[in-house]
Amino acid sequence: MSLQQVIIQALGVKPEIDSAQEIRLSVNFLKSYLATYPFIKSLVLGISGGQDSTLTGKLCQMAISELRAETGDNRYQFIAVRLPFGIQVDEQDCQDAIQFIQPDRVLTVNIKAAVLASEQALRDAGIEVSDFVLGNEKARERMKVQYSIASMTQGVVAGTDHAAEALTGFYTKYGDGGTDINPLFRLNKRQGKILLKALNCPEHLYLKTPTADLEDNRPALPDEAALGVTYQQIDDYLEGKILDEATQKIIENWYLKTEHKRRLPITVFDDFWKK
Repeated sequence: MSLQQVIIQALGVKPEIDSAQEIRLSVNFLKSYLATYPFIKSLVLGISGGQDSTLTGKLCQMAISELRAETGDNRYQFIAVRLPFGIQVDEQDCQDAIQFIQPDRVLTVNIKAAVLASEQALRDAGIEVSDFVLGNEKARERMKVQYSIASMTQGVVAGTDHAAEALTGFYTKYGDGGTDINPLFRLNKRQGKILLKALNCPEHLYLKTPTADLEDNRPALPDEAALGVTYQQIDDYLEGKILDEATQKIIENWYLKTEHKRRLPITVFDDFWKK
């Protein structure tokens, strides 16, 4: 079996999807998890204004709304969390996403003061963090806030990780990669767009250029510029298509060097890192 086939199998990507079936699969998955653990009453998710959080948020709200209707338990709620670092340039997209999702509850927590306080504490200890590391600080602060909210609302934190992101490890370890439940896992980037289109999402929310937007020195840096390959190429790879050797090597190198992000902390019984 080729590495491409191993990756496709591990991430569960289909070469073609039926949007209605995939929407139902994700919604039922979320409902089943909450129904199995009756002490869980909320789903918590940070809304960034991009494709992935918009889709995840919509699926979460659909699941919660159906659970309330089916059980009569009005304690079920979906909590959308805005987590700006100061003023967010694309705040209107965030508000448009919230308007599309129609979450039960919206909370806004500005993480700037907390991140800058952490940066200063490290500086006082003799550690000057780089702009890149500060970006990871932002992602981890956002996740910390979501877990605090989840803890106080009998909730779990939903994640936006999808197959293209999982393949490249393009997320912050214990930041946006640290979640409880990921309803998009198995879908690549273009498939996420297909689901949003089927859900009548405003086009500009899923056609916008994907960016983690964590670095101050390189604001709104496109994901594809950081990765060195396009999402179209990554999606083609995940759908089993043949790519040129150079592109395939870049994609597979991302997968191999970020394997640690897709695993629990390494123990003496692990040997994947020796390969």
